[in-house]
Amino acid sequence: MRGLGTRASGTGHTDGDPDSGPLPPGPTPARGTLQAAITAVAVLAALALFVSACGTGGTGARDEGPAHADSVASAAVSPSPSASRTAQQVDAVRLVRADPAVSAEVKRELKPCVADEYPIDVSYGDLTGQSADDVVVNVLTCGDAVGIGSYVYREQDGSYQNVFKAEEPPVYAEIDRGDLVVTKQVYGKSDPVSAPSGENVITYRWSGTRFIQAYSMHNDYGKTAGNGPTPVPDS
Repeated sequence: MRGLGTRASGTGHTDGDPDSGPLPPGPTPARGTLQAAITAVAVLAALALFVSACGTGGTGARDEGPAHADSVASAAVSPSPSASRTAQQVDAVRLVRADPAVSAEVKRELKPCVADEYPIDVSYGDLTGQSADDVVVNVLTCGDAVGIGSYVYREQDGSYQNVFKAEEPPVYAEIDRGDLVVTKQVYGKSDPVSAPSGENVITYRWSGTRFIQAYSMHNDYGKTAGNGPTPVPDS
């Protein structure tokens, strides 16, 4: 390093050899090395400035990244049309017991079958065309699960109002593509509870203020053959 400093002084001679004559024209090896070092430092400084500009949101391609990510995030949290409906769980047992439209007989049957399990089925869906789901409640018997009461509740001003009831057992109500479908099984005089003769299926639609009957149909159940052997035809 000491040699680099003396040759860069511009005297044209070395300190220890005055008779060596003048230096040849052009940069000496020492000057070349110094210039290379200066050039390397300048390149590194320029590179550092470039990286710093990119990292602080300059005009490079990285400016487009955050903007695109923000637009995707906004689309991801946008509610879908189906999310506008509210599906709030209700205490169906309490709802039926507090309903003055429910008969005293049904309320007496509405008791736990095992532990705290009540014989009750609850369905949620759109029957009356409002934002909150309507509630369909079926009350059954504990022993053979026969429907003894079917009810529809509609949310109004923060509470649920009874807008439909059917208490002629056996009865069961369901939601079918926006319609209320009520099935009533039909028994003959000698039919056991487990084997009715047929059923009446009635479809109701909301008119704006109440449910009205749209159409009905009747199904007869086929009678099964005895358990004896099936006869084989003669060959």
